[in-house]
Amino acid sequence: MSASNVLKKTFPQVDAEGHDLPPSPAPSSPHGTRRYNIATELVYTESNDQYNASSVPIYQSATFKQSSHEGGGEYDYTRSGNPTRTHLERHLAKVMSAQRALVVSSGMAALDVITRLLRPGDEVVTGDDLYGGTNRLLKYLSTNGGIIVHHVDTTNPEKVKEVLSEKTAMVLLETPTNPLIKIVDIPTIATASHEANPGALVIVDNTMMSPLLLNPLDLGADIVYESGTKYLSGHHDLMAGVIAVNDASLGERLFFPINASGCGLSPFDSWLLMRGVKTLKVRMDQQQSNTQRIAEFLESHGFKVRYPGLRSHPQYDLHHSMSRGSGAVLSFETGDVSVSERIVANAKLWAISVSFGCVNSLISLPCRMSHASIDAKTRAERAMPEDLIRLCVGIEDVDDLIDDLQRALVQAGAVNVTLDGIEANTPQAASA
Repeated sequence: MSASNVLKKTFPQVDAEGHDLPPSPAPSSPHGTRRYNIATELVYTESNDQYNASSVPIYQSATFKQSSHEGGGEYDYTRSGNPTRTHLERHLAKVMSAQRALVVSSGMAALDVITRLLRPGDEVVTGDDLYGGTNRLLKYLSTNGGIIVHHVDTTNPEKVKEVLSEKTAMVLLETPTNPLIKIVDIPTIATASHEANPGALVIVDNTMMSPLLLNPLDLGADIVYESGTKYLSGHHDLMAGVIAVNDASLGERLFFPINASGCGLSPFDSWLLMRGVKTLKVRMDQQQSNTQRIAEFLESHGFKVRYPGLRSHPQYDLHHSMSRGSGAVLSFETGDVSVSERIVANAKLWAISVSFGCVNSLISLPCRMSHASIDAKTRAERAMPEDLIRLCVGIEDVDDLIDDLQRALVQAGAVNVTLDGIEANTPQAASA
């Protein structure tokens, strides 16, 4: 029997050249009829580099020669476009289930670009537990730009529906929220928002989950944005923001202020972010595993722990109906601000720092650090505990992380050492 006949017998739908195979995924485009699994999509990319470089080259040039006085080249000035940035944007569009992705100089620059779609008198509906920088920008817009901002509990869709109207231009969501780790029902709120105003844009900050774990565009969102500084990069050695959409005209509207203001991501940072994205899955897998162990450790000793990987989380089922994982950020309460301060001060492996998403583990007091721009009165109105500690878990050995945390708890007086191990010694834990 000929080799061709053997092939036909083994794979009856494939000829000798393999032309009858189902269409292969399109690794550099989100338009393929079949896609690779996310771990492959993150790593595999194709480029048209003239030398077939296996690592996408950095086109550091600020300007590009044209074929005539009328232009004609694909690129002319890096503020408007650059081959390295374009490659990153196409790769991120694929990973984020988007038709188009745009990269800018920071996560807040991404939100700034998005909010430039607003006009005086427009109304924005958003959460009462927001990243401090987001809250600061919205307050500025409401004070200086004539934008009306409604802060509500977005974890309760009925509260959102109460303020939706034909004047609603944007609905801005975070899930899980930061730092209270509350979960938002994206599909329900997206549907309600578009019913109230078909032109309203539902925007989701997906920084906490990353495209590995959650794709808001698949759940009804119009725009998703992320701080690329966090999980997409993973090493806190660059700043970047990513915007993704499925509407081509919306993508053009967002590109205009990027080009006009010059906030597009630099070639070198584009190259760094492209490199970071490739290791997202291996990093996040380890970080989630570590976070689950640490959350269980803290909960077993009586602390109130906020983490969607715990069955005790009140929105456990909702979160996992949308997401493919629990993430690597948790927060917990001690019941005493001074105790929390001592815990943070006594940690050694846990670096005291804002931000998250890094391979290194971080610890912080949100009310003193990342959310200090929100005044104490507003924090109290939004039920943000002043003693709240946020842990952003890295890829270190989890036993070392737990040992270091346990030592910090003991030294801070948060727990007592007994013959049977350790037991909680805080007002919050005692009342649990």
